[in-house]
Amino acid sequence: MSAGGLATDAVLALAEAAAAAVDATRVVRLTQALVRVRSVSDAETGATEAACAQLVVDELRASGLSPVVQEVAPGRPNVICDWAGTGFDPAKDRTLMFEGHTDVVTEGETTRWTHDPFGADLVDAPDGQRLYGRGSADMKGGVAAAIVALEALRLVAPDIAGRIRLGIVVDEEGMMLGIKDFIARGWADDVDAAIVCEPEEHELCLFQKSAMRLHVHVSGVMAHGAMPYAGVNPITGLMRFLNAVHALQADEQARLGPHEHLGLPWITPTIVRAPARGEAQLNVMPDEAYAALDVRTVPGQDHEALYRALKGATDTVARGTPDLSIELDWFESRPWTETPADDPLVRALEVVYPLVFQRPARFGGVPGATDGTFLRATAGVPIVTVGPGDRTIPHQVDEFVRTDDVVRAARLYAAAAVAYLAGAT
Repeated sequence: MSAGGLATDAVLALAEAAAAAVDATRVVRLTQALVRVRSVSDAETGATEAACAQLVVDELRASGLSPVVQEVAPGRPNVICDWAGTGFDPAKDRTLMFEGHTDVVTEGETTRWTHDPFGADLVDAPDGQRLYGRGSADMKGGVAAAIVALEALRLVAPDIAGRIRLGIVVDEEGMMLGIKDFIARGWADDVDAAIVCEPEEHELCLFQKSAMRLHVHVSGVMAHGAMPYAGVNPITGLMRFLNAVHALQADEQARLGPHEHLGLPWITPTIVRAPARGEAQLNVMPDEAYAALDVRTVPGQDHEALYRALKGATDTVARGTPDLSIELDWFESRPWTETPADDPLVRALEVVYPLVFQRPARFGGVPGATDGTFLRATAGVPIVTVGPGDRTIPHQVDEFVRTDDVVRAARLYAAAAVAYLAGAT
């Protein structure tokens, strides 16, 4: 079954068999088991993804695989697992990666939840059975679907001339340390393409927005609130800068217009503090203020150019006020990504999509960055982001995923793996 070695009809028949081999009960129960593990990373309490990673390891070992566990930071392990068909030749055959993450964001105030955030309750609803819990959509349903898809592939096509690499990593919700470590250790070097199993309503997402992260530090001179003329108000300076940021955002939106799949670019202040540290007092004008900027860009924008524009705004604001200074700390850059529509992985997914959904493939874009950002931009791996779950439900109270969607995701992954590895595209 080397690439191109099977007629298209035969490959599609095998892909359909792989989809049918997905154990629906198994994928739902595995999603429940993953959700029930609270894998919030919290440096203050010492909570990590370790228990969830161990569950993944145990499941893989129980099915006869040999996962590799590598700590990215104390108690924060990536899990990597390869399986290759007996016909696999690393010199000429493809490796397809299924990518997911074990970490979830905090559940917040549990009293706001209708269901236990880590109970994995199954509830019948008008739109189908729902599985509730933090991380159910983002993205333990996707992780479970990837694992069960591999199980189906092994059952139906044990001699396929290709390899699957599972990369189940940590810290996607943070600084993406897991995928950065995965790439740094060389795990992406021999990956030909990757399916990023994030919740995207089963759209084949070929684009991802980027992210720039910046700290804004404003320094002035402290004074009594009744005598502001005796000092320099950093809050006023920060307000002027944020007004300039808003104007820059408007200019960029007008210049580019909405992207077909990603919408408009945004420059969003997400944190504002004054004083920057310590207790605020109503009658004290602080000497420092702080803001965080979350910048989301689209194709056609250059991060260096945006930074220069933001830096120019700081200089303009500070120049007009003696003893006022504004410093920008650009500490993270995640480029926007694009995968060509004619890439073999895209074509494989598009070919098998009707087998699973009984309709043509739908295409879309990811509104935020994912681990796939670094797989594509740093490692050069073509990616398609597609997975179960509503796009807007992650990080919300009463997060849920429809169980039928998780099953269909597993079927899509299994079928696409056959089409991609056996050379239907």
